[in-house]
Amino acid sequence: MGITVVGLGPGDGRFLTREAWAILAAAETVHVRTARHPAVADLPETVQVVSFDEVYETAVDFDAVYDQIVTQMLALGREADIVYAVPGHPFVGESTVTRLVKAAEAENVPVRVVAGLSFVEPSLTAVQADALDGLQIFDAIELTNLHYPPLNPDQPALLGQVYSRMLASELKLGLTAVYPEQHTVALIHAAGTAVESVERVPLYAIDRSERIDHLTSLYIPPLPYAASLNALAETVAVLRSPNGCPWDIEQTPQSMRGGLLEEASEVLEALDAEDEDGLREELGDLLYHIVMQTQMAAEEEQFTLSDIIAGIEAKLKRRHPHVWGDWEVADTAEVLRNWEMLKQDEKEKQAASLLDNIPQALPALARSQKIQDKVRKVGFDWPEIGGIYDKLAEELAEVQAAQTPEERADELGDLLFVTVNLASWLGVDAESALRGANLKFSQRFRQVEQLVTARNLDWAQLDLVALEAIWQEVKEGGTAV
Repeated sequence: MGITVVGLGPGDGRFLTREAWAILAAAETVHVRTARHPAVADLPETVQVVSFDEVYETAVDFDAVYDQIVTQMLALGREADIVYAVPGHPFVGESTVTRLVKAAEAENVPVRVVAGLSFVEPSLTAVQADALDGLQIFDAIELTNLHYPPLNPDQPALLGQVYSRMLASELKLGLTAVYPEQHTVALIHAAGTAVESVERVPLYAIDRSERIDHLTSLYIPPLPYAASLNALAETVAVLRSPNGCPWDIEQTPQSMRGGLLEEASEVLEALDAEDEDGLREELGDLLYHIVMQTQMAAEEEQFTLSDIIAGIEAKLKRRHPHVWGDWEVADTAEVLRNWEMLKQDEKEKQAASLLDNIPQALPALARSQKIQDKVRKVGFDWPEIGGIYDKLAEELAEVQAAQTPEERADELGDLLFVTVNLASWLGVDAESALRGANLKFSQRFRQVEQLVTARNLDWAQLDLVALEAIWQEVKEGGTAV
């Protein structure tokens, strides 16, 4: 008893190995995953072919198909020596084979696997590409189950089993998260057969081909420019290398702190301005700082980029049990409560103070709001918003009564602190609100400057009444944000 798994190759009988042909020719019965394969028609006439095509018609999904095939093959293999033939190579895109080998091992059923030429070799021949140039190989069916395909756009990719236009449509939606929709790709039809053809189209048009069938694959050439996180990490590593840039080599984690804060602020500025191009650029600058800090840490053997990604990826899944677990939530408020609870549970020991984990480097308004949000959770806040308005009036009076510069600074700080508390009560992010006010004022003042220039007015001759009139003109003109 036992099971012999044979690879049929990618096309007709020409691609069968001599070993595979000998086994198939000697068998009375050959079970094939599907009879829809060119090599099946070239098998010896004396061989009885039994296919599992009917299973595809009755099963609810591919997993059910594969499980049913494995169950039947195991049952037969326990009783006699049988031959199971699959398209291509048994270990290239053949889920039934990997499942069968594992299940057979658990039941002590012998399995012999006879290699065959896969779809990869004739596909690469069709597009004249070298697999050792970093080729990535994926099952197109599996990729359609992902929101962000794990593809490196700097390396070529070959996707098998693009068996229908519907699947191609789902596939391109995921691929455009990595590649521009205009990127030219190649649909490879019936690779290794007499009717082989290559169709080069933009990525967005792959589902428009009328030639797509069960023998179609997709080849994606690399982008003409570096676009992966790996490429950025390599660039930063080169900058830090002995032959790199003197400035980058001299940097330390501490020397880069100011630039990191500046780039984060410029990201916020681009968001405030709703500047898409600016946001893309500023996020890139911020990413450089993250990779640079990581490179310096790796040089000191502290941690690597993989450590950072693995940590945040695991944390996101751990703190979203309603997505990657069986928790149920009613709304965003419950999500946030769960997040804080899980975050607290993760800490190895209780912090000495509720305020210990608020970063000192946060902008003052943002840190003030985090402080007040923390203490509110233990009831340290006004019971109603009226108390805050009263406190604002009190603090304003104390600012007005302050006599020395030190007193004024102290009282003004208290006034700002209470203002931030009011922002929390109103559901407003204080930092964003002030950035918005700064932006609004700056835009209006620039328009005032333009009007003064356009009317040949002299700033030195304009009193506050005249300037206020121009300001109101700008404000009422509807040009402000």
